[in-house]
Amino acid sequence: MPILDRPLIVVAAVLYLAAVTGIGVWSLRRTRNARDFWVAGQALGVVVTGIATMAAAFSGFVFVGGPGLTYRIGLSSLFINVSIGFTAGLLGWTVAKRLRLLAEVRDVYTIPDAVLCRYRSRLASGSAAVAVLIGTVGYLGTQLLALGVVMKAALGIESALLAVALGTAVILFYSTAGGMVAGVWTDVLQGSLMLLAAVGVFFYALDAGGGFGEIASSISSSERFGRQFLEPFGKTPVLMPLGFFFVFGIGVLGQPHMLHKFFMLRDPRRLRWLPLVLGGSQGVCLLIWLGLGLAVPALVAQGKLPPLAKPDDAAPLFLLHFAPDLLAGLAVAAILAAIMSTADSFTNLGAAALVRDLPKALGRQVRNELLWGRIATVGVTLAAAVTAYLYDDLIALLGTFSFGTFGAALAPALAVGLNWKRVTAAAATASILTGTVLNLVLELKLIPLPPGALPTAVSLSASFAVLLLVSWWTGGEEIDEDVLAVMEA
Repeated sequence: MPILDRPLIVVAAVLYLAAVTGIGVWSLRRTRNARDFWVAGQALGVVVTGIATMAAAFSGFVFVGGPGLTYRIGLSSLFINVSIGFTAGLLGWTVAKRLRLLAEVRDVYTIPDAVLCRYRSRLASGSAAVAVLIGTVGYLGTQLLALGVVMKAALGIESALLAVALGTAVILFYSTAGGMVAGVWTDVLQGSLMLLAAVGVFFYALDAGGGFGEIASSISSSERFGRQFLEPFGKTPVLMPLGFFFVFGIGVLGQPHMLHKFFMLRDPRRLRWLPLVLGGSQGVCLLIWLGLGLAVPALVAQGKLPPLAKPDDAAPLFLLHFAPDLLAGLAVAAILAAIMSTADSFTNLGAAALVRDLPKALGRQVRNELLWGRIATVGVTLAAAVTAYLYDDLIALLGTFSFGTFGAALAPALAVGLNWKRVTAAAATASILTGTVLNLVLELKLIPLPPGALPTAVSLSASFAVLLLVSWWTGGEEIDEDVLAVMEA
């Protein structure tokens, strides 16, 4: 479809890119020191924090990768999402309060900072920084892949490389200029767009497919999809959806792009409202995954949409061919928002790992963190762009690897270590290294796994087991009084 036949989509995309560029200019004046750059001056309310956390968590992985994954494997992909009902509360009860209180008693700006405070081990914090850096490059690459798909569709750009380059340039500008000040306020804008678009697209997608009954009938009677598409375990071995549920339900406790937002909250007492804001907004946003995940296969089965050459084209093709201009424009802006809000969080995390966390683990300190943080942001983004260019599979699968890397490396050391005094530095270090290395080895298929077994689920299980076993073997150790007070609060 000639893109000029849908000018509202182009206008929406251009206006959105202009808006986040403007936020970058505005935030540049308000980013005066490293504290502003890394944690937005710790001046956020709970609603802003909750929406920013949701926007950082729900990215191109959800808005583009989710419908694409459903198109390939069926409704078993939704096992990634069913944990949303309890993960917001789990985050609040196990790690959010203690991370924020740590930032009250120490200069804690990053997750490796928190690991260093809890365990007093530079090896543990350095290992955490390496895990963050590896996961960041992969997850940021996921966003750039999704960005290329959407920019090609929305602006009619033929070259995927050019589409990614354009979006990357905008991300680099506002993330290097304003750091987390820019990131948080673009997250608020972006989260609001995501909520509006998710509701609108969900209902329109169901209507376009003829309603739930017609959609189910079309898919189940289709040779391409069949009844198996709609069954809980779909076309996949049972281990895969169960692995999705475990990784995304428990691995969420180690996601630094979400946990990092808790350091920015102005008043720790407001954390009790976080599960409501975060869980509610996540639940609404997932409507776009469900709506498009059902409607696009139904439209293909009904002959109204040709079979997709690439599953990840599901969202943009539906918006371009079926949605009215106003809704399509809003949705394209929301998808760009989902991608860029997460991308900004990861550029900041990767830069912090290079400039703050790794030097500290080596006993050194970068003198001008603000300047070098901006320089490192460029380097991390370019590394992710290369990863995106070389990767050739579903966006959701790269996102699952990155999510799993964070979860396997960090969730046990944080979720258990901040709540159980017996966990030692040796146990935390062994757990972080096990999760990071094993996940890479399994993803590279150097060790075979049973059909359907997710490498990330195996790595996360092994990481928990190592933490508990080494803690039992080594026994407890002394914890600093202020950190102990945080753990007992």
